[in-house]
Amino acid sequence: MARFVWYITKRVLNYVVMIFVATSLTYFLASSFMSPRSNYESRTPRPPQESIEASLDRANLNDKTPIMERYQKWLGDILTKFDWGKTPQGGSVNQEMSGRIGASVKLMLFPTVLSIAIGVSLGVYTAQRQYQWQDRFWSGVASVFLVIPTVVLAILVVFFAIEINSAAGARIFYVTGLQSYTGGNVFLEFLDFLQHMILPTIVLTIISAVGYHLNQRTYLLDEMHADYVRTARAKGLTRKQAIRKHALRASLIPTSVNVAFSIAGIFTGAVMTEKIFAIHGLGEYFINSINGNNIHGAVAVAAFSGVCTLAGALLADLFAAALDPRIKMS
Repeated sequence: MARFVWYITKRVLNYVVMIFVATSLTYFLASSFMSPRSNYESRTPRPPQESIEASLDRANLNDKTPIMERYQKWLGDILTKFDWGKTPQGGSVNQEMSGRIGASVKLMLFPTVLSIAIGVSLGVYTAQRQYQWQDRFWSGVASVFLVIPTVVLAILVVFFAIEINSAAGARIFYVTGLQSYTGGNVFLEFLDFLQHMILPTIVLTIISAVGYHLNQRTYLLDEMHADYVRTARAKGLTRKQAIRKHALRASLIPTSVNVAFSIAGIFTGAVMTEKIFAIHGLGEYFINSINGNNIHGAVAVAAFSGVCTLAGALLADLFAAALDPRIKMS
């Protein structure tokens, strides 16, 4: 147990250093390439120069201030108040991101769980029936969805939903937003949320499940033909027993790594889906921050994604150790 705690502590400390370095580099790069000043100078009519300078100073975005001075103030606010700064318009990055993170979690959490369950299950199912009609059918379906761009798939789903609404004469599916009910009935509020979530959930589940299905099928097929599985069969285990006790466990290790590293994608990986369904999540916020010269917002999203990615790396190690007893936490 002590070795496990030391392992976790050491990895977390290493990750803190990595996140600090990566976030700092991102800040310097964003400050070099983005120009918050242009947000004011491009307005018509152009604000007075004194007003522009004062606004940039309040947001700690004035390019006339030495970058190290701006960096020290920005970093100090994070360390002492966990304040990630202000946007060029003067808004709080913390407040803007908090709502976006919540929207991304609502959008991505259920599709992620559903796609993992469906994709991995299909991968195991088809691998055990290699070259049979079930394998050919599901592999063919996966290949079709694999080449369909996310935007096209989302538009097709929206088109069919609109047709169903028209045929039913009622709004069964909502195609924009996460919620529109404003009453106090909890049941109606939940039903309204489901009506908004069905379409993006279908799109995101299909996109992710296809990858998990094909990867898990490949991993399991590789393990099924390994020498140790043949040895288990020679010792008297049936094919299903050898797969369940040996091949499946080994094949789940790379899949668990893929799942762990998908954590960052839960928050920032659905930009096109957010755009199409008008859901204001963290992915859309990151794009808008870059387009709007929002240095602090872009760096905050990048830092948050880095934390999620490194958390995924730690979980991947733990999953691998749990599935393979040969791996030591040393």
